[in-house]
Amino acid sequence: MYLEIVTPEAVLLRSEVDSVTVPGINGEFQILENHAAVVSVLGKGMIKVDTTSKSVDMDALSPSFSRDQSNKNILLLPVDGGVLELKDNKIIVLAE
Repeated sequence: MYLEIVTPEAVLLRSEVDSVTVPGINGEFQILENHAAVVSVLGKGMIKVDTTSKSVDMDALSPSFSRDQSNKNILLLPVDGGVLELKDNKIIVLAE
């Protein structure tokens, strides 16, 4: 599944990922491969990107990302809100 995270300042991530957990306005939810199409407003919280079986170059990532201390395969990105669109295993997050 492909994930792209974009802010007004820059593209923060373009990569294949295993799953993504996002802070929806009605609570956190996870997206796995072959998830149904969805458009959602995001609230303030943490985007969690699982890269267990994928190769992500940490040196190429924005310094806004950190690694989960309990699972080094999880990338963490704090957001103040945004919009998510998922269709055909491609997720685009417009983050604030």
